[in-house]
Amino acid sequence: MRPSGRDLNEMRAVSIETGFTKHAEGSCLIKMGDTHVLCTATIEDRVPPFIKGSGLGWVTAEYGMLPRATNTRMRREAASGKQGGRTVEIQRLIGRALRAGVDRVALGERQITVDCDVIQADGGTRCASITGGWVALRLAVNKLMKAGDVISDPLVDPVAAVSCGIYAGQPVLDLDYPEDSEAGVDGNFIMTGSGKLIEVQMSAEGSVFSRVQMDQLIDLAEKGVGELAAAQKAATA
Repeated sequence: MRPSGRDLNEMRAVSIETGFTKHAEGSCLIKMGDTHVLCTATIEDRVPPFIKGSGLGWVTAEYGMLPRATNTRMRREAASGKQGGRTVEIQRLIGRALRAGVDRVALGERQITVDCDVIQADGGTRCASITGGWVALRLAVNKLMKAGDVISDPLVDPVAAVSCGIYAGQPVLDLDYPEDSEAGVDGNFIMTGSGKLIEVQMSAEGSVFSRVQMDQLIDLAEKGVGELAAAQKAATA
């Protein structure tokens, strides 16, 4: 039995509220159970120096957690003068994941920055950030298309992410914190809406896993990402 009482292949409740902030070109508040992330997308008519003049666009991301996103207060990274290694790793992951669904030629020479701020954490914050980040990106691109600034849709395939793991010897979908903290194996699966893999982060923690179990987790991830892609579509329709 899972601590939440969910079935092994059952996602947490997912909701996506769009237009959550006034000023960003695209924004949403995504809730995956008790993990809540604010995602905003900002369009800028510039690109990093390493692609300037190439005609290619760029999508990047930043990630952070509010001090009381967890059950004890975390010190703000700004107070220490630098980002932690975990933060840097996660925001690079979000950027890589989102770019996988973008035609950078069609986007044109502009940059979209997706900011993901964790308001409340209960496991799967990077997955929620990627899934909500895509919605914010979609809304921002819709504005570019409506204004006629891009000719064809540069977003070629939705991108979403979900965690899966081996908890109490069973493969489970969408780990919350109690499961994530005790899982013998856990992984993050980033996929397109059409079911293609973008990135898989899997590791054993005090246990090992077989090829059969890995395949079971991928099957669960496909199911979860399919549900998330449907939620993304409904939110941006």
